[in-house]
Amino acid sequence: MSEDNKVVAELRENFGKGFARRLRAAGKIPAVIYGHGTEPQHVALPGHQVALLIRRANALLNLDIAGKGQLVLVKDVQKDPVRQIIEHIDLIVVRKGEKVQVDVPVTVIGEPFPGTIANLENTTVSLEVEATHIPQNVEVSVEGAEDGTQITAADLTLPAGATLVTDPETLIVGVSIPLDTLAADEEIAEADAEIAEEQSEEAEAAEGDDK
Repeated sequence: MSEDNKVVAELRENFGKGFARRLRAAGKIPAVIYGHGTEPQHVALPGHQVALLIRRANALLNLDIAGKGQLVLVKDVQKDPVRQIIEHIDLIVVRKGEKVQVDVPVTVIGEPFPGTIANLENTTVSLEVEATHIPQNVEVSVEGAEDGTQITAADLTLPAGATLVTDPETLIVGVSIPLDTLAADEEIAEADAEIAEEQSEEAEAAEGDDK
C-alpha cells in the first residue's frame, strides 16, 4: 500500500446538510464507510488531498481513524452538478487479499487501418480483482484493425488475477469507415458515373454526325 494513499479521517457525530456545508467550507469532505457487517461510520476527510487521490478510478485509501488503520475503496463520489465540488463520498471496507467487483476504464491504443476509425462502444469493463491490485485501466489495441473489426469483452487481455464480470459478448470497440467518408465516396462515384454517362452520350452523338 502506497504511503501516498494514507489519509487521516476524523470521526463525526453531527449530520445534516447544514453541518455538511460547514465541513466543506472548512475544506473537508463528509463521507460514510460501509461494509463487512459493521455499522456505518461517518467521517470527515481532508478535501484537497482526497480530491487528488480520487482522480483515478477505484481509488483505494488507507484511513487513519483515531489511530486505527482502515482500508477502504471509493465506491461513489457525489458532486455538485454545476460547481463540480465534491459533496459526499461513499467508502466500502476492504481487506488485503479480498476480491471486489469494480468497473475499470478501457483505454484504446494503436491506430486502425488508414481511412477507418475506432469507436469505443463501452468505456468501462467490470472485473473481479484483489482489492489491493485494482488496475488503473484495461488496454485494447486496434493497431492495423480493418473496417468491420469488432472487439468484445472476451477479446480483452486482462491483468493477472483479474476475472471478467462483464458479458463476454459485450462490444467494446468497433472499427468502421466514417460516415462522412462513405458519403464523400458515394458523391465521387456518382460524379464519375455522370461524367462517364455524358462522355458516352457525346461519343454516340459524334458517331451519329459521322454517319
